[in-house]
Amino acid sequence: MEQPTIRSYRIRGTRITAPQQSALDKYWGIYGVDYSLTPISPSQLFPNSKEVILEIGFGMGEATALIGRDFPDTGFLAVEVHKPGIGKLMARIEELALSNIRIIEGDIHPILQTMIPDRSVDGVHLFFPDPWPKKRHNKRRIINQDFLQLIHSKIKDGGFFHIATDWVPYAEYIQEVFAASPLFTGGLVERPQWRPVTRFEGQGITKDHQVNDLKYFKA
Repeated sequence: MEQPTIRSYRIRGTRITAPQQSALDKYWGIYGVDYSLTPISPSQLFPNSKEVILEIGFGMGEATALIGRDFPDTGFLAVEVHKPGIGKLMARIEELALSNIRIIEGDIHPILQTMIPDRSVDGVHLFFPDPWPKKRHNKRRIINQDFLQLIHSKIKDGGFFHIATDWVPYAEYIQEVFAASPLFTGGLVERPQWRPVTRFEGQGITKDHQVNDLKYFKA
C-alpha cells in the first residue's frame, strides 16, 4: 500500500479572491512556469540577470516583490503551493513592472527533483517556513538531512542557503541539522537590511517573537 506523503506545509484554505484569480488568469502565461518532468534552465529564464535565487514558499509574496524590485539584476525563481499567494504576487509583479520574477506552483520537493538542474542557482531563500511546533509534527519540518542533500546539489559552488524564522526552537533545530551535515558551513547572522519586514513577521514581532536569520554556504 502506498505510504501517505509527509508535507512540510499546511493545506490552508484555497479561497481565492476575484482580483487574485484575475491576476492568475491574466499573467500566468507571462510570469508562470508550468510544472515539468524535464529540467528547466534558470539562467535562460533570466538571461539578463547576474545571479538566480530560488525562493521557497513566498506566502502572499510581499517580501518577494519588494526584494525583486530592489535587486533588478537578480532573477528570482519563486515556488509556492497556494494559489491566492501566487495571484497576489503576480498582481504585484505587474504593478511594479518587474521582469525578474518567475513563479512555479507546487511542492518544492518534486520541483527540485525534476525541474531544477544541479548547480543551477546561486542561492536559496527560505523565509518563515512552517515551524511545526508540536513534537509529533516535527517530522514535517522542511529542514532535515534529506532536504539538505537535495538542495545542496542544486546550488552552485560557493552559493548560499538563507533561512529566517520567528520560532526560536525551530532556529535551534535548524542549527542542529546543519551542524550535523558536512555539506554547509555557517550559522546565525544579523538580520540583513534588504529583507523587508512583512505583515506576518511584524505580527510576530508584536507578540515578542524573536526573529533569527541563518545563512549557510555550500561547502
